[in-house]
Amino acid sequence: MLKQLTLKNVGPAPFMELHFSDRLNLLTGDNGLGKTFLLDAAWWALTRSWPAEVNTKLSSGMMAKPHGEKWERAVIEFSFATNSGPVQGEFHFDHKHQDWNGKYCVPFSGLVFYALANGSMALWDPNRTSLHRPNMVWNGWDPHHRPPAYVFNSEEIWNGLHDSSGKRLCNGLLADWAGWQKEHGATIKALANILSTLAPSADEGMTIGDLSRISLTDVRDIPTLKMPYGQEVPVLYASSAIRRILSLCYLLVWAWQEHSHACKLLGEPMAKRFVFLIDEIEAHLHPKWQRSIIRSLLHMANEVAVLFPGVQVQFIITTHTPLVLASMEPFFDAVQDKWFDIDLLADKDGTFLVQLSEQPFIRRGDASNWLTSKAFDLQSGCSLEAEEALAEASALLSRESVTIAEARGMEEKLRMVLGDTDPFWVRWRFILEKKGLLS
Repeated sequence: MLKQLTLKNVGPAPFMELHFSDRLNLLTGDNGLGKTFLLDAAWWALTRSWPAEVNTKLSSGMMAKPHGEKWERAVIEFSFATNSGPVQGEFHFDHKHQDWNGKYCVPFSGLVFYALANGSMALWDPNRTSLHRPNMVWNGWDPHHRPPAYVFNSEEIWNGLHDSSGKRLCNGLLADWAGWQKEHGATIKALANILSTLAPSADEGMTIGDLSRISLTDVRDIPTLKMPYGQEVPVLYASSAIRRILSLCYLLVWAWQEHSHACKLLGEPMAKRFVFLIDEIEAHLHPKWQRSIIRSLLHMANEVAVLFPGVQVQFIITTHTPLVLASMEPFFDAVQDKWFDIDLLADKDGTFLVQLSEQPFIRRGDASNWLTSKAFDLQSGCSLEAEEALAEASALLSRESVTIAEARGMEEKLRMVLGDTDPFWVRWRFILEKKGLLS
């Protein structure tokens, strides 16, 4: 598993360091402070490739580079566990060759799955991919020219992936799913089990329906899902949320199938480690699904263990929503889980500095309480207008002298932004009564 990642003079801060837990790692922070960047760097540390270099169709996952002349020597350090023991790596940025150079080290001996926020996905399999990069100190290279990773944009997940020469690397979700379903074998059963695990609720399960044709001019057999309202809907018509979950489930099962074949050809054992990197886990999900997705992923780890017996699963996830943090409360274990937060802090001279820190996980009991926590740094969970009105009303109540006209005007403003059951009304009426302003 990925144990440690240290970035010096690269990214949004001069120094960032993470010591990961073995099970669940959650990253929070405002937009633009480096959450996705850290996932890109974690992927690179494990695979030694940048997603957008492997697949130039991607609009994210670019190579990390030092920013500006003020940065000194840029370094990426990391450590991870392998079958032969712990491995450490240190790479520095070579300005002349515009690449990261360092000593070749033993590759990560497990699978790495990266779900990008824009719907793209990437997969590293030590038995099917190559660590070769031209500027590394290297003891040879792969004579079979294996791809450095399998990197899909959202369209390629569904319709197939090809390398730069046109060679087909993956058939895609539509073709593979239909083929698996016609075989009635273990692969379609594995897909059905994982889909069921990641469903938003027991009442809204993701059950595989019959294959279907959607057009007289389209000869493909299209997979369908049985919807709660009784219809079997072709997956091409699925919502953005369901399409992302389907993509994740499909690539996981595809990775298991292809890894199994590779192990048999190479005479190697199945992988014992699996790292999931998931950016914006809540992307497109309804709040009800956001509230269950962490639980579902932990249950999915059990299904992965069925496919890869004895496997250890590690999650590194970013999120913007308090529902995800609130949903973690029943499952968070300080021994095997961690929460990291990235903040923008003002220095003494008025400049701003990005700071990454591990945070103690405190159970807050409600998503609205997480909004005002270190994770999101909001003053309240209400609208900006309500927040401003509450501050103005509090200032008014603290004054010694308040006129009836002022109190009525403030109450009218509060009624425009607060609900009738807002707890502030109790304080408002209590103090007005003490001041003799209630008519």
